[in-house]
Amino acid sequence: MKLRILIGTIFSTVIFTSFSCQKETEFIGNENKVPVADAGQSKNIVLPQDNVVVTGTGTDSDGQVVAYLWSQVAGPAETVIVNPGAPSTQIKGFRQGEYIFQLMVTDNDGATGVDTMKVIVAAPPASTTATFAPANNPNELQLLNEGGWVRTITGIDLPVMTWTTGGGNFIGREIVKFDMSTIPSAATIVSANLYLYSYPSPTINGNLQDANFGSDNSMLVQQITSNWSASTVTVNNMPSVNTAGQIVVPSTTQPRLDLDLNVKDMVQSMVSGNANYGFLLRMQTEAAYKSRLFVSSYNTTHTTLHPKLVVVYR
Repeated sequence: MKLRILIGTIFSTVIFTSFSCQKETEFIGNENKVPVADAGQSKNIVLPQDNVVVTGTGTDSDGQVVAYLWSQVAGPAETVIVNPGAPSTQIKGFRQGEYIFQLMVTDNDGATGVDTMKVIVAAPPASTTATFAPANNPNELQLLNEGGWVRTITGIDLPVMTWTTGGGNFIGREIVKFDMSTIPSAATIVSANLYLYSYPSPTINGNLQDANFGSDNSMLVQQITSNWSASTVTVNNMPSVNTAGQIVVPSTTQPRLDLDLNVKDMVQSMVSGNANYGFLLRMQTEAAYKSRLFVSSYNTTHTTLHPKLVVVYR
């Protein structure tokens, strides 16, 4: 018996299912953060001040600030920004009113941030004018040195001079002080002018003809800086003076020449420091023969020509 063996072949079909696996990437943009500008606090000024210094800052959390730019946004007048590309700059040319300024900062990626600040400019306070021209001023003295004899007198003129008498040198200096006690010590002096009037017809000093005489009759006006007494002060016992702030009055060939002297800084010092000790008048070089003769407060003929101090303050 023949056996027939059938060998069955079993085909197994393996089906592979292919899955495509893709990673999802989230693209976050590299967004630059805007820098922060700070233009600083508002400022208030009072005319005649017409300039301020503004100082701003800029910060950037993801980089750095690389540029600054100041500009005027609003205001009653166009101002001058001296250095608009700097964090701190002076601005000048203000008039009364309210101004707005903008600070723009730029970071290293080109982003910008801005901030503004105000400058408020007020009108100057009202000013007061005080005129001092007393007759018989007790604080007006002649300090004379006649060949060694020193004396303090008052007279009809103020002789600022160097001459000779009795074979000796004659020196004449003057102290002129005005009572400014009505001006508050906190006052701001706007202007102060000292007026000295040439003696129209000299009769007792100089060449008895001209108020101004000599090849070099330049004179000094000095602020006295220490207290003195009319009963004790002499040419040889002078109070101290401020030579740094002195006024040099140029020499003149005119027989008469009235003086209008700007003594603002001296008067401000006198008022603010409660140190009004007056002015000293003297020749710049005390060698004969030269003179500058002025009308004194004791002159009863030329009463409109007394020494005068006009002070404007606020």
